[in-house]
Amino acid sequence: MSDWEIPANIFNAAAILLAMLNSVHTWWTSIVGCLLFGIVFYQARLYADVTLQAFFIVASVVGWWSWLHGNRGGQLPVRSIPGRVFAGLVAAALVAAAGYGWLLARFTDAYAPFPDSIVLTFSILGQLLLVRRRYETWWCWLGVNTIAVPLYATRELYLTSLLYVAFWINALVALVRWRRFIK
Repeated sequence: MSDWEIPANIFNAAAILLAMLNSVHTWWTSIVGCLLFGIVFYQARLYADVTLQAFFIVASVVGWWSWLHGNRGGQLPVRSIPGRVFAGLVAAALVAAAGYGWLLARFTDAYAPFPDSIVLTFSILGQLLLVRRRYETWWCWLGVNTIAVPLYATRELYLTSLLYVAFWINALVALVRWRRFIK
């Protein structure tokens, strides 16, 4: 276990819980947690996850602003997107994962480049949907967490794997909870 794994898990657990509760404080806790997870994943040679943490930091800054001011200066409401649009986004994420996985397999010593790339692309999709407060974000997070749990366990990141089990449960609860917020 990395010295950074425990604090990374604490901050990211807080961020995910705050997201499920639809709280704007999800964003600053996410920034701190992502910085720490970047170190953890680099040490574990999960390079797609390092890239993902950098993306999360930028997206968290945007999300923080968007949730507070993204609706003509007011708070952004929770909304849903059409099913066919979501299906197209899922297809694009799968194509991107295949391409990035191939690059990692070909040019790096990455461990599990394809599952790691799926975690990357669907996390990006989930985060973009979360930034815009879209209900479908939670479907993405269920998929990400389903793949991430065994992936992280194989790298002996047991605490992080356990956290992602909690994230999976959180995503399921949020899926039900956010349904009530849709406008």
